[in-house]
Amino acid sequence: MERRQFTLDEANALVPWLEETFQRFANMRQEQTDAQSRLDELLEHRGSNGSSSSNEAMQQAQGNVDRLARLMEEGFQDILAEGIIVRDVATGLVDFPSQREGREVFLCWIRGEERIDFWHETNRGFAHRQPL
Repeated sequence: MERRQFTLDEANALVPWLEETFQRFANMRQEQTDAQSRLDELLEHRGSNGSSSSNEAMQQAQGNVDRLARLMEEGFQDILAEGIIVRDVATGLVDFPSQREGREVFLCWIRGEERIDFWHETNRGFAHRQPL
């Protein structure tokens, strides 16, 4: 399957959507961490007092953890479906396959940047990105 190639304008048009998506991921990761902590807490207490009254709370906490994981996976798949290469979800680092002087390169963007200002060779990474 041939990889989608982005022009700079096409890639830049996706930046606001990516910014929003990665912000949602950050919020969901925090929610998931909180839900996992709550679940761990419930499991710890369950073992110490033998009570089954917390089963409903545990199921709810587990459901929250699972739901958030599913939502993040769906968002991740939406990005991939656009043809964007996700390098790091936590920082929002992505590459857009593109052409420069007749060869494939990656346009490079990281969450927080207003637009794409850098590129790098396909066999290099973030540390080797160069200004456009």
